[in-house]
Amino acid sequence: MLKAENSLGIIFFPAFDWAISPTHPEREERLLYTQDQLREEGLFDIEGIREYKPEVAETLDIERVHFCFPEAEAVATRSHYISAGGAIKAAELVMQGERDRAFALVRPPGHHAMKTVQGSRGFCTINIEAIMCEYIREKYGPKRIAIVDTDCHHGDGTQDVYWHDPDTLFISMHQDGRTLYPGTGFPKEAGGPKALGKNINIPLPPGTSDAGFMKVMEDLVMPILDDFKPDLIINSAGQDNHFTDPITNMNFSSQGYAALNSMLKPDIAVLEGGYAIQGALPYVNLGISLAIAGVDYSHVREPGWNPEKLKETDEIMDYIGTLCEGVKEIYFNPPTKSNEGVITGNWSVRHRNIFYDTEGFTESQTESLLLCDECRGLLKVETQKENGPMGFGIEIPASACDKCRNTGYSLLEEAQVKSRYRYMQMINRKDKDYLRYGF
Repeated sequence: MLKAENSLGIIFFPAFDWAISPTHPEREERLLYTQDQLREEGLFDIEGIREYKPEVAETLDIERVHFCFPEAEAVATRSHYISAGGAIKAAELVMQGERDRAFALVRPPGHHAMKTVQGSRGFCTINIEAIMCEYIREKYGPKRIAIVDTDCHHGDGTQDVYWHDPDTLFISMHQDGRTLYPGTGFPKEAGGPKALGKNINIPLPPGTSDAGFMKVMEDLVMPILDDFKPDLIINSAGQDNHFTDPITNMNFSSQGYAALNSMLKPDIAVLEGGYAIQGALPYVNLGISLAIAGVDYSHVREPGWNPEKLKETDEIMDYIGTLCEGVKEIYFNPPTKSNEGVITGNWSVRHRNIFYDTEGFTESQTESLLLCDECRGLLKVETQKENGPMGFGIEIPASACDKCRNTGYSLLEEAQVKSRYRYMQMINRKDKDYLRYGF
């Protein structure tokens, strides 16, 4: 009988009652075929691998991470709460020592959901990895966390959530944004003024296959992780780099995904994208599960896999080698100034227009970080949905000094007096004080 080298918990949530539309790529069948495959292959007959049911996240879990306007309950459905709860369940299995590792096979996904949420974009509404990570920090204390996003699309939402956090290393390896949604994720996006070099983007050329991804892992990702020394490694496990995916242009395989996870050794993996529902997801999920558990995955084969035919050109490999050297420099010798935002007095200010492609509206946002010599700084957000009311958010980080904490409350009181904003929200991680006002 096979035995897992690392005990593994797998959490399923296909979200039977939720889809953007009945024929949309992000629908329940994404996990139904995987469920069948894992059971048919006898995954749960392996000693040490066990299936678990998800929990249901609370509104507080969401509001610990996001400014939600008008409120979390208005933008997120019950399925979103359970998807986030599935990620939290994975975290609890690992943090409490019941399992060595965990894989949350849940939907809807979340890595395009930014700090401020007014609807859905890129099939995502709330950021389930960030909700999980901040749940861990709230319950188990400060942690250095590395999130390695292997989705084919740049994880712009996770990047935004952790843009100012020096204790979270975000690494996104994705198809070049010049060729794919959301059009971001370039090396120059290195992080906010207090977290420069902690945001690592690796935009790969279309046609990248197993050899290219493993070169990135060996030459770039693993050296950075060895230096950062995270307490936890999270794989934001998007699977749309697969060579059969209908909406991307990469040539990764189930063997490649398994080898990547075997090298990465994530404590927790959380499913993100992947839309080749029958020909890829069941095999990729099986390969990842076996790799994380430390079980031989060499027999996993999806239909149509031909390594020689899928192999990238020498030109692509040369390009990836040059890219790795340049990106490595950004981490080990970060720039002295963020390329986004302008300094206005004691504030670093970014003005942005964020398009919610799933729902077809634009959010106008001004984000301001108070530049503090004693802590990572107070975050202020002013936002307006297209033709809608204004929202105001204040975040006091867990490490905030007394000056930033007091300034945060003063700004909130001032906003209430002005009555300029219909919706206001405070995230006070220092005192675990979470406030929301609406008119």
